[in-house]
Amino acid sequence: MHRSVRQSTGMAGRLLARLAASLLAAALSINAAAAQSILRDAETEALFHDMATPLVKAAGLDPRNVSVVLVNDPEINAFVMNGQTVYLNAGLINTADTANQVQGVIAHELGHVTGGHAISGEQGAKSAGTVSLLSLLIGAAAMAMGGGEAGMAAMMAGQSAAMGKYLAFTRGQEAQADAAGASFLAKAGISGRGSIEFFKKLENEGYRRGYSQADQDVFLSTHPLEGDRIAVLQDSYQKDPAWNRPSDPALEARFRRAKAKLFGYLQDPEQTMRQYPVTDTSVPARYARAYAWHKEAFLDKAMEETDALLKDAPADPYFLELKGQILLEAGKPAEALATLRQATTLTGNQPLIATTFGHALIATEDGANLAEAARVLKAAVARDRENPDAWYQLGMVYASSGDQPRAKLASAEQQVLSGRWAEAQSSAESAMVGLPKGSPDWLRAQDIAMQARAQVERAKKRK
Repeated sequence: MHRSVRQSTGMAGRLLARLAASLLAAALSINAAAAQSILRDAETEALFHDMATPLVKAAGLDPRNVSVVLVNDPEINAFVMNGQTVYLNAGLINTADTANQVQGVIAHELGHVTGGHAISGEQGAKSAGTVSLLSLLIGAAAMAMGGGEAGMAAMMAGQSAAMGKYLAFTRGQEAQADAAGASFLAKAGISGRGSIEFFKKLENEGYRRGYSQADQDVFLSTHPLEGDRIAVLQDSYQKDPAWNRPSDPALEARFRRAKAKLFGYLQDPEQTMRQYPVTDTSVPARYARAYAWHKEAFLDKAMEETDALLKDAPADPYFLELKGQILLEAGKPAEALATLRQATTLTGNQPLIATTFGHALIATEDGANLAEAARVLKAAVARDRENPDAWYQLGMVYASSGDQPRAKLASAEQQVLSGRWAEAQSSAESAMVGLPKGSPDWLRAQDIAMQARAQVERAKKRK
């Protein structure tokens, strides 16, 4: 009897653990996303901005407050978190054939933003958790009185009810986001054809992984099934005047470039060469191969591909950026300066490109370049404070010029962005000692020290 109860308790614990993991998935998505590596690239971010802006406006949001961020994750996925940031996985970009398909995804995710689903999703998980907790208490009471089987039944019933309640809740949100996304595409005058095409890709991916729609249990799915979504949305999209409107050719060309660039950057060089063989002399293929050759440390071949790109487009800032990056990372910073300076100028001091330029200026180890590096890097962090490399390079400039307090402050900024709270606290407090009290830099150091201290204390309490 007692052994049976103990065995049942162990099984219940395992069931409860699985339930907790399922119910907390939405709440934990923030931590999961934070753990992912964010990929930053000036060209790709400009493309995402231009792809998303008409949809953001159609959603009634301010483009200045909405960001589309690329995540280094091979899974085909996109998501939103609290706020107005849409995250697109690298796997999704690699799978999409067109910019229009990605616009369909962005429109759907904006539907989650306008619906407040990131917040209500947490509330749904809490509501389902209440059902589960109640069943746990009832089951525990029954088991304590010797009714092991009855207690287990109560727990399992509670688990099923909680899971069903939560999954139904999320399916409802997905359906709402589908409808909202369709309305945003229509209002922006963008065809929903790409959205349908991408849903079909998802459906085919399911077949590739060995299951069909008939194999899926709609009750245990967080999303409406792809076939059902296609049927509902296609009817709506085909009635829209934009259904047969072609996608912007310039946008599509930019997408092919960015997709190839991402592929060359992330994939093994062998895969890149299979996907973009040397017989393919298109811009995307040369772009991808330049990154592949660079990863393999074949400087001559990487430069050959880059120079071929620049021959046809000598003022393309992103090709210039690539050439400068290759030279810098090959240990030739002085040779990189001209192209990186030109790329920085052509993009109006785009922060990511300016940071690479600042890095090259410092890497020359020529003191005459420090003043220009300081000017470039200060401008970069003024426009993009969430750029840890820019703060690191600026700290190098301050340290080289003997300004240790501001070097410490720059380090604190970089450490905050990297989540190294104890180091950030130490750096900020050191900076405050040498900065004029009450100055803007002193006040910023004080803010960082307070923020870091709170995070350190919170971490201690969790242990």
